[in-house]
Amino acid sequence: MLGNVKGYVKHLTVASVVALGLTSQIAFADDTELTNVYHVYVDNEHVGIVDQKQVVEKYITDTISHHQGENNYTYTINEKVSYVTEQVFSSKADNQEVLDYLEEEITIGVEAQALKIGDKVVGYFSEQEKANQVIQSYKEKYVSSDILEKLDNDSAETEPLSAGDSNIIDVSLTKEVTFEKSKVAEDKILTVEEGLTLLEKGTLENKKHIVNAGEVLGSIGSKYDLSIDKLLELNPNLNADSVIQIGDELNVTAFEPYVEVKVVEEKLEEDKIAFETEIEESEDMYKGEEEVKHEGKNGTVETHYRIEKINGKSVEMEILAENITKEPTNKVIVKGTKVVSSRGSGSFQWPAVGGTITSHVGERWGSYHKGLDIAGVSNRSILAADNGTVTSAGWDSGGYGNKVVINHNNGYRTVYAHLASIDVSSGQVVEAGQKIGVMGTTGFSTGIHLHFEVYKDGSLVNPATLY
Repeated sequence: MLGNVKGYVKHLTVASVVALGLTSQIAFADDTELTNVYHVYVDNEHVGIVDQKQVVEKYITDTISHHQGENNYTYTINEKVSYVTEQVFSSKADNQEVLDYLEEEITIGVEAQALKIGDKVVGYFSEQEKANQVIQSYKEKYVSSDILEKLDNDSAETEPLSAGDSNIIDVSLTKEVTFEKSKVAEDKILTVEEGLTLLEKGTLENKKHIVNAGEVLGSIGSKYDLSIDKLLELNPNLNADSVIQIGDELNVTAFEPYVEVKVVEEKLEEDKIAFETEIEESEDMYKGEEEVKHEGKNGTVETHYRIEKINGKSVEMEILAENITKEPTNKVIVKGTKVVSSRGSGSFQWPAVGGTITSHVGERWGSYHKGLDIAGVSNRSILAADNGTVTSAGWDSGGYGNKVVINHNNGYRTVYAHLASIDVSSGQVVEAGQKIGVMGTTGFSTGIHLHFEVYKDGSLVNPATLY
């Protein structure tokens, strides 16, 4: 039976060779000339017989040594080599046959660490430390190395925050990162820089694009770095002449990150509390008049925030606590409610604060003087002679200068001229004795005084007859 081993031994399984060896030992148990041979298996396939395992092991060692370069990779063979020992009377070993097979079929790889994010392999690295450096560098795009070191050492800042301060309390990845031993071809080994670039770029994922107003196939393709042909390939229901509508869904591909960096930060900020405005009413002021009783002042509040960021973008903000450090002071505005009748009583009040008449109605300097001139006052306030409605208030080009006209809505109309300034506006209802301006010398005037005219049903009346 042993004489026929060489013809079919390559096709034996490990179990059958073991059985063969046992049969041989049983059949020739009394024979003392038995020697050991070794059936060689590559990935569980029988490839030949050698008289010493060292023949195969030395070949593998020499082959690996031949590939050792300057990059300090740990080389290995990609295939699994195993042996089954058999005792025989006459060795059928053929070392060269096995070595020839190894030379033809054995491939050299690198012992590597696969960086896996979720269930996806991102890349292969010569050692786990380099894969860790990739993850560290990726985190450092969003957080400083000092902060990461503090978090790793459980020594993150825990002192109370001052206004304007912030603390990063956690940095993590949005998916689980694991490492797995692997054997790969040398050209698949990544450097730290290559791994970081790959992690930053992400991987292509199928996505849907919702068509917006003004978009066409070309602009959509450009957004995802797709040619028109590729976009049409992804959407077989379209052609180059298709008209797309707002709201249509198109298949596109876009780079999506393998993983994102989640940063949790606590921040204490001093924010403004805007003051409110209160309105008070006063019967001592005319309706339409108002004054500021108290100026408003903003308050301040310290707000403790928890902020969650994904790849540098805030995605969630939570208020943990608020502490008012300064109460706001409301602004108080007093508005008048006093309503004045626009109809005069017909009883006229002196239109100035004291003073004397310096010129009367009548002929003067070759022309007719239509009113009284009043000067020598204790202050220069001009007062409405009776209740009424201001019909005009402004500059008069006929020589009156700044002029106010009041219709007393009872047939009377009064005119006040040469004012330095005007305190009322057209359409405003005024009360007898209310200040309407300041005495001056605008227009054709020989000095500071008030020119005062009165009309009854359109006819000039001498004001002196009314007092």
